[in-house]
Amino acid sequence: MKTFGFLVATITAMPAAAQMHDMGGMKMPGMVMSKPASPKPAPKKPMPKRPSPRHSKPGKAASAPSQTVKPVASAKPAMGMPPNVTCSAEHAAMGHCKPTTTREAAPPHAMPDMPAAATACPPDHAAMGHCSPAAPNGGAAHSLAIGTDQPAGDAPPPAPPTTLAAARFYDPATMATANRIMRDEHGGMQMSQILFNLAEVQVRNGRDGYRWDGAGWFGGDIDRLVVKSEGEGGFGDKVKSAEVQALYSRTLDPYWNLQAGFRQDLGAGAKRTYVTVGIEGLAPYWFDVEGAVFLSDKGDALARAEAWYDQRLTQRATLQPRIELNVAAQDMPGSRIGAGLTTAELGLRLRYEITREFAPYFGVSWERRYGATARYARAEGEDGGGFALAVGARTWF
Repeated sequence: MKTFGFLVATITAMPAAAQMHDMGGMKMPGMVMSKPASPKPAPKKPMPKRPSPRHSKPGKAASAPSQTVKPVASAKPAMGMPPNVTCSAEHAAMGHCKPTTTREAAPPHAMPDMPAAATACPPDHAAMGHCSPAAPNGGAAHSLAIGTDQPAGDAPPPAPPTTLAAARFYDPATMATANRIMRDEHGGMQMSQILFNLAEVQVRNGRDGYRWDGAGWFGGDIDRLVVKSEGEGGFGDKVKSAEVQALYSRTLDPYWNLQAGFRQDLGAGAKRTYVTVGIEGLAPYWFDVEGAVFLSDKGDALARAEAWYDQRLTQRATLQPRIELNVAAQDMPGSRIGAGLTTAELGLRLRYEITREFAPYFGVSWERRYGATARYARAEGEDGGGFALAVGARTWF
């Protein structure tokens, strides 16, 4: 009886062994299979002896084994894989095996809480050509694309999300008022400032005098009303020269403003009115620059250029070099101005900010008159220029 069971098991295992030997002749795409060496014949095992007839009862056939051996599945298993291992999508794409259609043959990377359509072919396997993504509801495969994976087109953009949660509880008029106030408080509001860059006393060869140069503005970030004033005089004497400008300032970019308006001369000279066009702003390397052209009601043309630089030495100490040039297109005897370069000034001032709004300073200033302007000054008993000690304060509010 033991011999009969051994024969049945040997005959049953022959198809599987034959399939395993058949894999040696199987050619995979892109692979060069070496010619298998002829196997050596296995040594013959001695056949078991047939049982003696005396072990079985006469007239009765030998009893069948207790369990029936079922044949294996017709699908070929993968190389080196036992027959009970499920064929994955990767091995099926390479031709190693045939995938089953049962529910247990889901890919190993499928998540338990994800639908089968989303996990049947992940994007990384689809990119390698192992599978083809299936679209939900029978749609096209590209409908699964999201974000920048979507194809180009001219479809209208989606509606912007609503960011004002309070709009669900307040009427539109109240919300419009609140939005306008918020914009005003975050850059759209009206502001103002008055700044005196120079407000000083000048000591020059026993002829002490004073000088100022300041500006004030009112408006917003784009449009402003600017008022400028500068002049000089001597103690115990009337103001020698002074001017006031009223300008409309328009922002060109974050660093430059275009200005246009009127200038009125005051003081001892001729009191003329000018049309003014100029520009001011912050040049590269943090140079403050101003330039303007003036055309008087008498047809006289003047021009002026100024520049200064604030070099911080400490958090409160600042050194400011400054230059100013004035040019006239013709002689103006009433204003004691000659044609060409009329005056040039260089200054160096060191200030200390007690507060940001108030900074006393001291320094030196050098001024020189040229051409007919110097002759007008000497005719009135003045010199052509020179050095002066300057003591003053830079302030703004």
